[in-house]
Amino acid sequence: MSTTRIFIVVGALLVLGAVNYSIAGKERIKRNGEVIFLDLAPVDPRSLMQGDYMTLRFRLATEIQNSLSRIAAAEPAREGEQRLADIALDNRRVASLARPGLAATHKLRYRIRQDAVWIGTNAFFFEEGSDQRYARARFGEFRLDKDTGEAVLVGLRDANLSPL
Repeated sequence: MSTTRIFIVVGALLVLGAVNYSIAGKERIKRNGEVIFLDLAPVDPRSLMQGDYMTLRFRLATEIQNSLSRIAAAEPAREGEQRLADIALDNRRVASLARPGLAATHKLRYRIRQDAVWIGTNAFFFEEGSDQRYARARFGEFRLDKDTGEAVLVGLRDANLSPL
């Protein structure tokens, strides 16, 4: 076997190993993570349902974005950068950005993508023909890894936090 082929095989194994490691990490968070809810911010109804997915935007991401705008001159956010936000959970486990009078109870990891705050994902994919079921979505259900702050979207909830 030539040296080039060996490098290709080793490279492929490294890529597959990294992908499987990432998948295993997300599955661990889904299984063992703490349940939190993020309320959905209004989205342009024309882009709400596009094919078999729903565009998502979270109020918390907007709160974080606004707080970053106030401190942008001191420490501007860079594309792809990951940061942690201090959040507080209410009695229903709905997260808000911590602030004076609302003490932080958890940290949530977010990323900067295209000059915007991304929490987990900005889309929810569903089975074809079930768009009416998800039109009532008001919250995203996440599992949060308290150690890393990583959150994984696991479902959508209605205004009463009932699963859709």
